[in-house]
Amino acid sequence: MSTEVDARLLTLLWASSKFRNFSSAPDQSPREVEDIGLLEAARRGDAGAFSGLFARYQGPIFRYAAHMCGRDSADDIVQETFLTVLRGTGQYDPNRGPVGAYLFGIARHFVLKRMTSRQTVSFDDEWDASAISADRDSSTVLDTLTREETIAAVRLAIRSLPPAYREAIVLCELQEMSYEAAAGIAECPVGTIRSRLHRAKTLLLAKLSAVRSER
Repeated sequence: MSTEVDARLLTLLWASSKFRNFSSAPDQSPREVEDIGLLEAARRGDAGAFSGLFARYQGPIFRYAAHMCGRDSADDIVQETFLTVLRGTGQYDPNRGPVGAYLFGIARHFVLKRMTSRQTVSFDDEWDASAISADRDSSTVLDTLTREETIAAVRLAIRSLPPAYREAIVLCELQEMSYEAAAGIAECPVGTIRSRLHRAKTLLLAKLSAVRSER
């Protein structure tokens, strides 16, 4: 995969998410202190703190859930996630990661319940290498589509990825999480997240190439 095409694909992945969901590294420390305060106060019944926490993370969690199991389920998953916070089910441990990762972990639990109720979901690392042609001209994969068409194609391609690769793309690219944070949520080693992300990008290019060839 060329560097140029990889950069273009990431730009389109960025465009398929409405806005940046997580702050850059320098802002993480003060934001995390505030998040912990909001979480603790929300669990003590502070409605203002709960509203602040909800406003901060409802959007990112909704988009994660929508990409993973569809928009129809996303609102329910958001509601279930924050009800879990209010009920105090599951203790938050700051040593295990930031509040955002904790909330995404809760959301992931409900995402997996929804997905497994509909189909057999595998999060192993098997993949169909035959779906990818080594001879494909990657430099022209996106050239014949308009920007709007390509963003729509990228969104559709993301939804068609195997769950493990879809999750890696959503967490690392659309949510702009670090490999470490994404691995914590996905409950796998950092190396596995890196591998899944690489394979996901390769599969996305293959799927976009197929779209191009049909035009």
